[in-house]
Amino acid sequence: MATAFAEEEEAAPPLDNADYYSLLNVRREASQEELKSSYRRLCMLYHPDKHRDPELKKQAEQLFNLVHQAYEVLSDPHSRAIYDIYGKKGLEMEGWEVVEKRKTAAEIRAEFQRLEREREERRLQQRTNPKGTISVGIDATELFDRYDEEYEDVPGSSFPQIEINRMHISQSIEAPLTATDTAVLSGSLSTQNGNGGGSINLTLRRVTSARGWGELEFGAGDLQGPIFGVKIFRNLTPKCFLTTSCALQFSSRGIRPGLTTVVARHLDKNTMGYVQWRWGLQSSMNTSIVRDTKIGHFTMALQLGIPHTFVMLSYQHKFQDEEQTRVKGSIKAGSFGTLLEYGAERKISRHSILGATVSIGVPQGVSLKIKLNRASQTYFFPIHLTDQLLPSAMFYATVGPLVFYIAMHQLVIRPYLSAQKERDLEKQRENSANEISQRKLEAEAAVRLMQESVRRIIETEESKMGLIIVNAWYGKFVTDNSRRNEKVKVIDVTVPLQCLVKDSKLILTETSKVGLPGFYDPCVGEDKNLKVLYQFRGALHQVMSADKEPLRIPKQSHKIDVDG
Repeated sequence: MATAFAEEEEAAPPLDNADYYSLLNVRREASQEELKSSYRRLCMLYHPDKHRDPELKKQAEQLFNLVHQAYEVLSDPHSRAIYDIYGKKGLEMEGWEVVEKRKTAAEIRAEFQRLEREREERRLQQRTNPKGTISVGIDATELFDRYDEEYEDVPGSSFPQIEINRMHISQSIEAPLTATDTAVLSGSLSTQNGNGGGSINLTLRRVTSARGWGELEFGAGDLQGPIFGVKIFRNLTPKCFLTTSCALQFSSRGIRPGLTTVVARHLDKNTMGYVQWRWGLQSSMNTSIVRDTKIGHFTMALQLGIPHTFVMLSYQHKFQDEEQTRVKGSIKAGSFGTLLEYGAERKISRHSILGATVSIGVPQGVSLKIKLNRASQTYFFPIHLTDQLLPSAMFYATVGPLVFYIAMHQLVIRPYLSAQKERDLEKQRENSANEISQRKLEAEAAVRLMQESVRRIIETEESKMGLIIVNAWYGKFVTDNSRRNEKVKVIDVTVPLQCLVKDSKLILTETSKVGLPGFYDPCVGEDKNLKVLYQFRGALHQVMSADKEPLRIPKQSHKIDVDG
């Protein structure tokens, strides 16, 4: 497969991954007039008839065709809507000929999803989706709740005993049988204080329509008799849905029925309201409001039932960082007592999230819960510290995991992620080496084609003391003095930028500069900047901007203070 992929990449046309907006140097919201103006200007620059040299003529023809292709896509509202949503992959999708030209972008999105589903159905993917949980309960109460007096006649009494008192393992796999039917097989094993058992369940799910699905569940186990269940999901309105499940448990005491019904409604874009009614061994009525936004997740719930009645408030704050850090807190009070929980979770690798929660309750005591999510697997370690509300247990449960994480992050996680990132970058460079070499040749060809136009632009700008690009570099700039000897990964883009100057102005949009004519990526996978030294009205100016940052020159703030 790797060989076939490499051959496919080598056979791909030049600049196949070019950003059409960047190539034409227009905004993503550009009007038809802006597109046409940029297209005409590039056509004048790359028109093959303007070059007599056979090699330059051939290169101009390739660039001219690419510019024409970009303009054709962006000037057609139908093709542009597809390109804006899914890029060139969407344009290459089979079946677009059946999409009506008058459809909106939202309708085109739905059509694309339909075509993608049909393609997946044709392939009849037979993949399992394994999910699992391993929970290990640890009793560490002797760390904080011991007699001060030590008994010398008891061997080993000077050391607190930490023991595993319970364990639970569950695993499930699901396999699509047809386009509408899925089978889910799950099982679990549990043990506590030397006693244990297991269960196995088979669920058959069928999607009946775009508005609903149904499930049949069969199960059996050591701790419970055979179970038969039915679950139905149905969209009642675009903003409201209903879920109903009924279960029959067979045991030596007879048949125990259970019924659960949930009605949910979208209260607004980010808020859901739920009403749940449960009848059976534990009957209850529960209502809750859940608000989920980009920066926070809030839940308020009230339950009236037998034997548990409670009210609960919880909030989770989402930090907008690369590690997806989240801090959470909740309070729950009811017939079982009062429980306060607070904690945090953070992404420690590409597929792993580590979290810790401190639980303080009456009469539960103090516990520390550590959870690691690795892909679709969850590892859970609840550590019971004390049955009483001891300040020392609360302090160590809070500070201990924080100190441990900081040490692990500095000594293990950060070096591992840095090494992994370097490996990924190296692999990305190797995979794109041929493409970058081709892009470099295309950029050099574009620069040669620009020479004559640049001479004319410079002559015009010099005559009116306008905008002259003295030097321009694009790539990664090293500013750390300790790394001064490191090779700076930049390319000279003086000519391409001067070619874009019009009426003593240079305007670059917010798209990546890598797609501009005469540009290519000198440092794949790394952050890039554009540094420009230019002359305007006889004075030197200098500016540096990020890759996707819009740039407009000249500006008074760019002027170099000679006196300083």
